[in-house]
Amino acid sequence: MKTIASKTIAFNGKFFGAAPTGVHRVAEQLVAATDALIAGQAGNDVDYAVVVRDSVEVPPYRNISCVRENPWVRRIHRIAWEQCYFPLARRKDFILNLCNLGPLLHRDSATMIHDAQVYSAPESYSLGFRLWYKFLFFFIGKRHKIIFTVSEFSKRELIRYGVASADKIVVVYNGCDHVLQVQPDEGQLAALSLKPRRYVLALANTQKHKNIGVLFKAFAGAELNGVELVLFGGATQADFENLGHVVPPNVRFAGRITDPELVGLMANAGALAFPSLTEGFGLPPLEAMALGCPVIAAPFGALPEVCGEAALYADPFSPDAWRLNILTALDDEATRQSLISAGRRQAGGFTWKRAARNLFETVKAVTR
Repeated sequence: MKTIASKTIAFNGKFFGAAPTGVHRVAEQLVAATDALIAGQAGNDVDYAVVVRDSVEVPPYRNISCVRENPWVRRIHRIAWEQCYFPLARRKDFILNLCNLGPLLHRDSATMIHDAQVYSAPESYSLGFRLWYKFLFFFIGKRHKIIFTVSEFSKRELIRYGVASADKIVVVYNGCDHVLQVQPDEGQLAALSLKPRRYVLALANTQKHKNIGVLFKAFAGAELNGVELVLFGGATQADFENLGHVVPPNVRFAGRITDPELVGLMANAGALAFPSLTEGFGLPPLEAMALGCPVIAAPFGALPEVCGEAALYADPFSPDAWRLNILTALDDEATRQSLISAGRRQAGGFTWKRAARNLFETVKAVTR
């Protein structure tokens, strides 16, 4: 039997210890699923390691070792660590970067670029952020052996903007089954005075492409007076109002909440509203579907690809369309049950085991 040449595949663990984001969640789940997948792989003399800075906490993996750099490395800025120290320290390894960026000096690498929104939605990012990401994307796309992305839509966008050629880009869909392992905490319902099925969840995110303003306009209508809009995430009411949004009185801000609290909110919500003008994937709609929460989404970006026929779609520029679809999801029992059943089936096709297998097999092919 042909075996893989001795090599270490090193996960770039820069995301451990950083503020939680959707991209970091994907990276954590992929590493954990890969750890489970490589158990008992006969004839495989490849070592797997996640490389982190000395002080951060890492889950106790069974088959992936944790390499902690020397304590003095803490003093190095995270960009210098990723671009200079990390590739030099692991120069003999194949480096796998899962959070958009990776070291330019290390050609024997693969990087997951989740979307091309610094090109397609530039108004959502600062000038410095856009320039830095475009600079790195240009060289990563040319120098690294594989570019992973999370949807066919994102692949087309990366090709369109010249980040990488089609033959180098491999699509690895996210999973969503992690939410089924979380014990729900329903404390937020009492804290926010919410009635099950009489509130709609959405992201508290001020980025322009997230398009939360259309929901404020929808919930300002008299038809939704008895329904609450619950926003979860870091943005506050003041953040939205400072950008000129008028926040109606039936909007609640949950703030940053734990995974159990989010699962508790999703499992009891009337619907999840996701009006984004573009998305590289769109994980919250699938998480909601897995938990039996109907989804209303904009037909833009990767959302139709990911949600399929299991969601209601609304014009992202029409508050009336959102009001109508929200009332349908909440009050039309036949439609609601159809959405719940279709959503569970749709979500069932997106597992971290499948994602890890696609990642694992692709990397294995280039490290023989």
